[in-house]
Amino acid sequence: MNHFYIKDNRLYAENFLVEDLAKEFGTPLYIYSKNQILKNYREINQPLVNSKLDFINCYAIKANSNPEILKLLAEEGAGAEIASGGELYLAHKFGYLRNKITFTGVGKTDEEIEYALKENIFNFTVESMQEVKVISEIAHKLGVIARVSIRVNPDIDAKTHPYITTGMKENKFGIDSKDIIEVFKTALKMPNIDVIGIHSHIGSQITDVDPYIEAVKYLGDLIKKVEAMGVNIRYLNFGGGFGVRYKNVLTHRYIPFEEDEIKEYASLGDHIESVIKLLSVYNKKLVIEPGRSLVANAGILAGKVLFIKQGEVKKFVITDTGMNDLMRPCLYQAYHQLVPLNLKDTGTETVDIVGPVCETSDFLAAKRCIQRLERGDRFAVMTTGAYGYSLSSNYNARLRPAEVLVDGDKYRLIREREKVEELHY
Repeated sequence: MNHFYIKDNRLYAENFLVEDLAKEFGTPLYIYSKNQILKNYREINQPLVNSKLDFINCYAIKANSNPEILKLLAEEGAGAEIASGGELYLAHKFGYLRNKITFTGVGKTDEEIEYALKENIFNFTVESMQEVKVISEIAHKLGVIARVSIRVNPDIDAKTHPYITTGMKENKFGIDSKDIIEVFKTALKMPNIDVIGIHSHIGSQITDVDPYIEAVKYLGDLIKKVEAMGVNIRYLNFGGGFGVRYKNVLTHRYIPFEEDEIKEYASLGDHIESVIKLLSVYNKKLVIEPGRSLVANAGILAGKVLFIKQGEVKKFVITDTGMNDLMRPCLYQAYHQLVPLNLKDTGTETVDIVGPVCETSDFLAAKRCIQRLERGDRFAVMTTGAYGYSLSSNYNARLRPAEVLVDGDKYRLIREREKVEELHY
């Protein structure tokens, strides 16, 4: 069961009317479901537990770094996938164990590398030969050993949006497959470097298991070649990228059905099961890095209609919720379902639902068929728990939204709305 649902034509977050939360805390407002996050995490984690494989389930902090969500997943036993020194600070502050923290990213600074080495994190994912050399030099200066996994770019099409694919030749991530053996040979001779694993992450929002199966087969062949060189591969880091549903998340007679080019979505369990079956033969410790799949459908963004404006060629619904609150639609035309908080039989119309920011790209939905809306109506943008608040900004000196966490019959404010006095330029 999804913990955001419609009952008596009204949208609920667990046991609470979203309308009531929006009235109490104002809009724009991010609302998260604690029990949906737990459900998602356990759906990924339990098959791994059942498989008897050794594994580390590292939450990708970049998806949503609210302190309460970080603490919630740390308490569940999650590790952390970090992409900056700032995320390492957050991981430590909110309960993630050092031996479950892995540092990814193509552009780690010397200061970040030194910070992570001093904190003795579990692993660096390295993405270039030069990065291996720099980590070696800093580790040697500190007199410590750096554990690294080498990220390969296998040139596998994840069949996702070009901006979130990461495993093809034209992407900046990982080391080209034609160079990977030479990089392993060189890294093996580097002082203060312990090559512990191979890393592959082919993209985000992957809804089919086939790209994962292709990647695992590629990695299996690579492991044999690398181990023949004398490298003791102990960890296989498979990244994340498990896709979630964005269209038709909620269905109702007053919500127009949207044609979805994705006909079938693999469940989180399906993704994990497909990988487990293939990986079990390699006898390696598995590392995964889910982010979006843990928190995306556990969050919504509530907004309010300010004005209705009829243009010459289209009608605009102007809202208080802009691109600074939710960047994904303008960043890569990402689709999010919009649902009125009170569903009514008022007919539908096709409109552009836009924000107040002074940019033409400031929209939540373009040419969207939706229930006829009026000034003052409130709505929810669904599936915004990932890359929503974490991509927000103060553009146009707008205040970032408040955040609320709902837990059954309880709710609490987990981040206050910014105040004008807190704006410093």
